[in-house]
Amino acid sequence: MKRIFSGIQPTGNLHLGNYLGAVRNWVRLQTEYECLYCLVDQHAITLWQEPGELRAHTREVAAAMIAAGLDPQRNILMVQSHNPDHAELAWIFNCTARVGWLNRMTQFKEKAGKNRENASVGLYDYPVLMAADILVYKATHVPVGEDQKQHLELCRDIAQKFNQDYGRETFPLTEPLIFGAATRVMSLRDGTKKMSKSDESDYSRINMTDDADTIALKLRKAKTDPEPLPEHVGGLEGRPEAANLLGIWAALSDATLESAIARFAGRRFSEFKNELTDLAVASLSPITKEMQRLLADPAAIDAILRRGGERARELSAPVIAEVRETVGFLPR
Repeated sequence: MKRIFSGIQPTGNLHLGNYLGAVRNWVRLQTEYECLYCLVDQHAITLWQEPGELRAHTREVAAAMIAAGLDPQRNILMVQSHNPDHAELAWIFNCTARVGWLNRMTQFKEKAGKNRENASVGLYDYPVLMAADILVYKATHVPVGEDQKQHLELCRDIAQKFNQDYGRETFPLTEPLIFGAATRVMSLRDGTKKMSKSDESDYSRINMTDDADTIALKLRKAKTDPEPLPEHVGGLEGRPEAANLLGIWAALSDATLESAIARFAGRRFSEFKNELTDLAVASLSPITKEMQRLLADPAAIDAILRRGGERARELSAPVIAEVRETVGFLPR
């Protein structure tokens, strides 16, 4: 049986990069796999979160996922902290993983920066909890972006070492699902930086909550260069903003970058932006309206997430029982 696990941090508005790089793919995968999609609030608090905002953001991201087409009846949509089996397995994996493995994690170095000694232990240990998130359900596949590939490799290392240590094939070696075009949407203000919810400028991203006028304004103000759009892919070299905007158009159109270039070759950015705005509004406005409808009833969202947590625990309970018996814990 093919089972997918994937998670997203509920730390603010989903933006276009989250949608094109993750959520839209998750919606498409729900017809091919048994899927668990998780709002990883325990990962979120590796950096301090205001409690009321974390609760609001958790509901908002859940609403966005459902509005984008994720079916909580067909899939399991859950909150990480609703299932304590994640944390229990993470501790066991802490005793399997090696410090040297974690010291090689580049994302910790990037997030901790020069203040590494002041970073939380949770931020350092983030990849071990991520491995537990995946393996507590024995997920066979994880859709990941380029920035998470190293974490999934660590997950495989932990599974392999656990299996070797105890002489049992307890865990699968989870495979990545890496999508090609448009998995990495860049900032509208700087085409060399990834679109991010943490960017100080709201004009750097298109949020899933933005209305049509806001989308139009942000795309109109999006950074470009003075040259017309290129006539071939090679013409994008050294033009990150052009590459980003053409990539967004291609992704929203379910087209290739080459076809986007062929369509707009030699045209001015102002003309191209008008068409991109129309496409973005047509694609995102129905999702935004459905999000607003869902968020008007937070109790209903909470009920969906609680039920998802119950279904998740039904899957993880036999796995954690097997692990406890394997490592030698007494039965409860």
